[in-house]
Parts: sequence; C-alpha cells; structure tokens
Amino acid sequence: MSETPEFPDRAGLQEPSGAREHAARAAERDAADPLAAIRDRFVLDAAPDHASGDAAVYLDGNSLGALPRTVPGRIADVIAREWGELRIRSWTESGWWTAPERVGDKIAPLIGAAPGRVVVGDSTSVNLFKAVVGGVRMAGKGCTEILVDATTFPTDGYIARSAARMTGLAVRPVEPARIADEVTERTALALVNHVDYRTGRLNDLPGITHALHSAGALAVWDLCHSAGALPVGLDAHHVDLAVGCTYKYLNGGPGAPAYLYIRESLQERFESPLPGWNSHADPFAMDPAYVPAEGIARGRVGTPDILSLLALEAALEVWDGVSIEAVRAKSLALTDFFLECVDAYVPPGRARSVTPFDHRRRGSQVSLECSPAAEEVMDELIRRGVVGDFRRPDVLRFGFTPLYTSFADAERAAWVLGEVLRALPEVESGAGG
Repeated sequence: MSETPEFPDRAGLQEPSGAREHAARAAERDAADPLAAIRDRFVLDAAPDHASGDAAVYLDGNSLGALPRTVPGRIADVIAREWGELRIRSWTESGWWTAPERVGDKIAPLIGAAPGRVVVGDSTSVNLFKAVVGGVRMAGKGCTEILVDATTFPTDGYIARSAARMTGLAVRPVEPARIADEVTERTALALVNHVDYRTGRLNDLPGITHALHSAGALAVWDLCHSAGALPVGLDAHHVDLAVGCTYKYLNGGPGAPAYLYIRESLQERFESPLPGWNSHADPFAMDPAYVPAEGIARGRVGTPDILSLLALEAALEVWDGVSIEAVRAKSLALTDFFLECVDAYVPPGRARSVTPFDHRRRGSQVSLECSPAAEEVMDELIRRGVVGDFRRPDVLRFGFTPLYTSFADAERAAWVLGEVLRALPEVESGAGG
C-alpha cells in the first residue's frame, strides 16, 4: 500500500439502507440475556477520546480479558496484610503454598476436569515444554515423530521442535483436519490448538483425540483460545495432557500464570523435564535425589508467582453461578449476530469472514479478512472506540467474551466497521483472497 488512507468522521458519510436496523434487536436480546448481569462484575469504562461519545466496545478479550472488580481489593489485601504483616507466615496461614492446586481446581470445571487434575503456574510455553517432553517419555518405544498443528500459534511449534531435538524425534506439521489420517504407530503425540488463534476455527477435540489413541499416540491440547469460552470436556474425551493461558477468557490479568492438565491415569507416569523443588515429594527435606510428588503436584516446578496467582484466583470469582454451557450458547448467539450485522452494514466486498459459520467449527471470535489497509482499519476502529486487534497480513480479529460482551457491543462494532470501510477510497476496496 503506497499511502495511509484518511478516515473522515461520521459527518457526510452515506449510511446504508436500513441504518441501525439491528440496534433495536440488540437491545431486546440484551434485555433477555441471562448472563447480562455478569457484565457488572467487570471494569468496563467508556473511552473518553473517540468521536461518537458512545461507551467503548471491547472485543479483544481473546488477547487480554477485562479486569474483574474483585481483583484490586484482593491484591491490596495480599500486599498489605498477607505480605506486609504476615510475611513468610502467609505460605501456610494464607494458603500460598497450596494455591497452585487450589486455583487449578477452580479452573478444572471450566475445562471439563475433575479436581486434582490441573495445576497453575509458569507460562504457557513452560507448560507446553513439560507436556510435550513428558508425553514423549510416556509414549511407546519405537516412536520417531511428534505431529504439530500446521496452523499453530508459533510458540507451540518452537517448543515442539526444541523438545524433539532433545528427545531425538522429528516434528511433522499436519493440518488438524488431517491428523486422523496422518497419525501412525511411529507417532508419539500430537500437539493441537483447540481454537485457531488467527481464524477462530474450532478443531475437533473428541475426534482427533480418539484417532490418536487408536494409533497408540497421546493427545496434547492447547486451550488458550477455548478455555472460558466453550465446553472442552478433557475428562470426558480422555485427553492426555493440556495447557492453557489464563489472561484471555479467564480474565487473570497480563502475564497471569498458565496451567497444566494431566489425565489422572497418567499422573504416576508423568516425568517432568523440569523437576523443580516445588514438585518434590518432600520439598523441605532438601534431598539431592529427586522424588516426584504424588498426583498433579508433580507438574509444579519452582516457587509460585503468588501475586499473579492470587489475582487470578480472585478473577475466577466472576464464574460463581455461571455455567460454561450458558457461556457457549451466548458466544454463538453473539458471533451469529455480529456476522449478521457485518453483512448488513459493511459495503459488499470490503471484508470476508474466515471464521467458520458452522457452530461446530467456531470458537468465540470472528476474524474478517480485509485487504488492503487492514492494519489502518483496525487503528481507526480503535480510535473510534471499538477495540479489536489485527493479525498480519490482513485479518481483523474480534473476540466475544460472553461474560461481559453485549449484543449492543456487537451491533455497534459492526456499524463502526461499516463506517470506516465506507470511508475508504474505492481503490482500497476488495477483500483479500
């Protein structure tokens, strides 16, 4: 693109036929929404600097969830009382030592796991490394390869390749839909994203897991873009290992600790490649010989990041009384409605959804291919108070977090997108292929 387009404000722009015809329907749906009251559990301030004067629309919860109102007071207490007054006594008296498993048990029902199968701590990348190397060590003899989702978030591929070099295996990228056909008796495991971060496509966790098990391989799932947005069913579908971050739909805050799931029947066989003192059977014995703890605690490594961990624990209180099934129903309704509004408000040919329309293949985001000028379009949306994000080369991503996203948010986002795209010169038009 030779030059950055200029975007006039609303005055003088031609409105589409039936302007804002979906606004009344949005209001009706919000009034009937059983999750509408949950929005008040979050800090969602209006943006003071955009042109319309309307409340800001935050559609980037698939990158960083909004702040739950319970968090600031909890962290203030942790700092002033638990750290400031109790100090080291808080490891026992305030429950710091058991927080990784306790918070894991709060996440467990959101991903379809029973208590004792999830531990919180470290980053997603570190937990991926533990899961992949630990999975290879549990795989059958004679395995020579690791399958990796060919469309994966880059870190997953980096970690898988590093783990493969360390364990003497090869990495083979495979499209998720092809894994059932490509897995062989030489496959140790497959590392797959539950939801594609770029397109919002939902991969077939039950089917892929079953196909891997039928070939004698393990299933390792990355849940970063699905946990807290839709049912996962780890126990029900016999997933072996899973990891995920907590700062997206779980609203744990920037850099919040990630989690590791280990199927109960595999826990006694799980051998972590990072055997830290926190996962020792008797950490304070300071024994030079490593003996792993029983159960999910063997997924721990070093001293927990207490401030972030307890912020996450407070953030998870927003889920009190909320079912993941209700969240999924609203997610699908929101994304359906947004796509309908985009179709009504956006000039033909200016944007194309790369997110599947089929509910069975859709996560909780809508990705629109918009070429050229996609990055500038997103910048202008943000300037006007509609916050999504951009992924190179030409994708606009809009994440729908059902706990706080309203139907009015979806309608207004589509309306402003239409305004911005109508302001583009004709030479800039045309959806990318």
